Amino acid sequence: MLTRFWGSELPYVIVIALALTVALLRTRPGERSSYQNTLWLFLIGVLGQAAGLGAVKLGFDSAARVFDVFFRIVWTIALIRMVGFALFRLVLPKLGKPLPRIIEDLAIIAVYTAYGLSQMRHAGVDLTGILATSAIITAVLAFAMQDTLGNVLGGLAIQFDNSVRVGDWIQMDGLAGRVIDIRWRSAAIETRDWETVVIPNSQLMKNRFIILGRREGAPLQWRRGIRFMIDPAVPPARVIALVDEEMREIMIANVARAPAPSCVLVDFVYGNLLYELRYFLTDLQEDLFTDSAVRVHLFASLQRAGIRVAEEQRTAHAVAKDEAHAENVRQRELQRRLIMLKQVDLLASLSEEERNFVAGRLEYAPFARGDIITKQGSIAHWLYIIAFGEAEVRYEQPGRAPRVLGTVRPGQFFGEMGLLAGEARNATVMAKTDVECYRLDRASFQALLLARPELANEVSRVISARKPELESARAEAAEAMANPPAPAQPALLERIQKFFGLK
Repeated sequence: MLTRFWGSELPYVIVIALALTVALLRTRPGERSSYQNTLWLFLIGVLGQAAGLGAVKLGFDSAARVFDVFFRIVWTIALIRMVGFALFRLVLPKLGKPLPRIIEDLAIIAVYTAYGLSQMRHAGVDLTGILATSAIITAVLAFAMQDTLGNVLGGLAIQFDNSVRVGDWIQMDGLAGRVIDIRWRSAAIETRDWETVVIPNSQLMKNRFIILGRREGAPLQWRRGIRFMIDPAVPPARVIALVDEEMREIMIANVARAPAPSCVLVDFVYGNLLYELRYFLTDLQEDLFTDSAVRVHLFASLQRAGIRVAEEQRTAHAVAKDEAHAENVRQRELQRRLIMLKQVDLLASLSEEERNFVAGRLEYAPFARGDIITKQGSIAHWLYIIAFGEAEVRYEQPGRAPRVLGTVRPGQFFGEMGLLAGEARNATVMAKTDVECYRLDRASFQALLLARPELANEVSRVISARKPELESARAEAAEAMANPPAPAQPALLERIQKFFGLK
């Protein structure tokens, strides 16, 4: 019997099967049970065929033939499956051509079918009648199993067009999770709540779903939004600049550095301003945890800046509490104005009482990026002081592009010529960024000059430094228009004193 055993193909087949199993177990230990079960099936087939050889030795020829045919089919099926595992899970991935699992299953089933037909032909069975009969049976089964076939074909379509891949995060009908497998009939989705949801492939084909975090040529990251409300007394430009600066400097786990976090004003809700802090999440499993960490840092940043997260404003109020809060806001705003006035050259020499006088008469005037703050040629009523942001000074030239004369930054002022000398605006000032200004009207500044006439000398000195560039722009414009330059103006100090009745 041993001579007959070793003279057959079984020893070689056993060596091949054991080698493939060892390679698969070493390379993909996570699928150990599948490989071990296949090996056990193979060994049962081999032992069964060996038992058939023993039956021949004992003279049971009929039983031996049955054993030989049956168990040969068993170990051949196991070997086909093992070779399929090796091809699709070892060889093709190393060649950079991994294929979906459903293709592996189809290929193995096709080989099973071919092997079964060849065995039947070898046994002398007429395949023509069987194929004709099987065509009718297939048509009946296809009609009766429309949904199942729809799921199978849907799975094939999804795999072939690569619309959904294993490892993708998808969102569909309020469900969000990671695709862990796409099978014959369904796709398995693992949610963040440690649940596995099975979705029929036909539903993925028919319904709309969102693939989270996937963008061509970009790393996996998903934009998240944290919304918060702030009292409208706090200027949007200040809130946005504060949040942008703070959040871009803080290192938070799972928050992408590029694109950087950004804050936008999204709505007006219940008397408050609704903002959204947007950031990109790099680990989609940690969405709520990262949202919480971002909220903690955001709240701390607002607290340090003295900005309170607002509550919905309703008709009924606790009056004492509201009045106290409003008074705190007024005092903080007054202190902010006083600090700003100390940085303005024009008003640096004022006493504390005079600064309090000016601070109480300043009017808050915010401008968004691109807004025109003052227009060249318009009537002047205000002196503007920049508290936040930058503004660009432009001289408008007829028939030519505007000439940029300079930039006004925090602590600097503009609009003085029109306010102090009674002239129309000499230039246009446009907000280069979001800008917070305070403006002082002519009557208030006139009262200050009447109280301190010597302030006119300081005003004249500061303003005179700006005249040459403006006069140069005027001369260039006049030359371009073939017009003579404007006649010389009276002395600046003399015009200021005459306009305000100081002389």
